[in-house]
Amino acid sequence: MDDSRSLLQHPRRNLGNRYRTTAMKFARLAKADPERASENLAWAEQNARQAILHDFTDERNWHALAELKVLNNDEAGLHALLEDVFSVLGRDPEQVDQLAGLDLTEVGQSLLHATFVRDPLDPDAWWSTVHHDDGTPTQETVEQFAQRCRRLDFRDQRANIVFSRRLERLRSHGQTDVFLDLAKHVLAHRPTNHELWMALGRLHERRSETDQAWICYDHVQRLRPQTLERDRFLERLKANMDGEEKVPWSGPSVASREAFLRSMEALTERVSTTTPPEPEDNQQDTTESSGNNEEAALRALVEQGDVQKAFFIARRLVASGEAWAEAYLKDIQTALE
Repeated sequence: MDDSRSLLQHPRRNLGNRYRTTAMKFARLAKADPERASENLAWAEQNARQAILHDFTDERNWHALAELKVLNNDEAGLHALLEDVFSVLGRDPEQVDQLAGLDLTEVGQSLLHATFVRDPLDPDAWWSTVHHDDGTPTQETVEQFAQRCRRLDFRDQRANIVFSRRLERLRSHGQTDVFLDLAKHVLAHRPTNHELWMALGRLHERRSETDQAWICYDHVQRLRPQTLERDRFLERLKANMDGEEKVPWSGPSVASREAFLRSMEALTERVSTTTPPEPEDNQQDTTESSGNNEEAALRALVEQGDVQKAFFIARRLVASGEAWAEAYLKDIQTALE
């Protein structure tokens, strides 16, 4: 009963349902009135697109648009729709390869259905595919999922959301080590996912991993300054101090922050599309030239669209006291969002 009530109160899902219902209404009108079929199908498709825009996690919205593509004999549109679905699911190369040489007007809807059976968008439906009847996950399926995550592309914000929710299911069922590992892979692809940074910070805090928790909360507060998560964390730490003998903790060392951010930089290498510029032969090995090299490399990454890697490099430079990198970080964050 509570689940039904929460669904009814979900505004985006409500709108998605309304647009999908309207789309199907126009589709029925198109079938009933051949003379105005083209006009009604156009209205149907417009509403079906709005349904996906408002709730991309409802598989019925994708099926509705696919049905309309078939009615319009729009194979190119159906191909684009399936590619979009695969982007939401992390652009698994094995899935994309399925599109080659197929008559999608014949098999496109079946392929879409099979994709969702194998890889449900709803996190609870997905969870039912990876655990025993008693609710505990099977080690084999968890490992298969982990291996797959390490090769997927999560730069699409929707993919980031879908897989973040799956990771939450793993974490809530005791798979904390898997969560810690895979959450960093997901964040390396989209560093502005403040909700996942928050979940990661809370887990580190529960494990008394103070430096890592602070770094995660620091990311949250930088991305959403109004949340003050890092400041609240410091307040909780101070409240737990026993008397005046303990030295108040004020944050991780610069070395710790740099090590963490370098590890995140390394995780972006798989999706990195650029290489830093080579230093000039006559350049001297000085602090000034080193700073110039860092800025040139950062600028090259930004100009070529490699903003994931650029984000963590800029964060590392800011953490190490390079004030000039703050402007780059703000621009990069805007580009990511």
